[in-house]
Amino acid sequence: MASKISIEEANRFMGEAFEAKGPRQVVTLIEEGRAVVRLETDTSHLRPGGYISGPTQMSMVDTASYFAVMSLVGFEPMAVTSNLNMNFLRPCIGKVVVADARMLKIGVALAVMEVDVRIEGAEKASSHAICTYALPRKEQKS
Repeated sequence: MASKISIEEANRFMGEAFEAKGPRQVVTLIEEGRAVVRLETDTSHLRPGGYISGPTQMSMVDTASYFAVMSLVGFEPMAVTSNLNMNFLRPCIGKVVVADARMLKIGVALAVMEVDVRIEGAEKASSHAICTYALPRKEQKS
């Protein structure tokens, strides 16, 4: 089964739904149960020493997870993050950072993704997350 949304639809949605004041995250891959998001960082994403900040990495995890969910259920704006557990493994230093989300399990009420964040081209992940999304209840037909 193919993704229920395209890369173009995902990026158009991001542009319309979120006002970006600087570089914007871009969906670069979307397939069934998987989404990859890329960000060219600027100084607003950095901590002293040139480290890409934790909040930037968490935002990327959340965005990639959101589109991994959308790849399976279609556009569902009311799907929301219910848990995000982040492990920072090594310094994230570089110009371009990538988050790769893969669906572990999706049910009626919850979807659970595993997400790796790395500098583009790096072999090892800088951080690893498990992200859970709560899915809106479908109305019961009588």
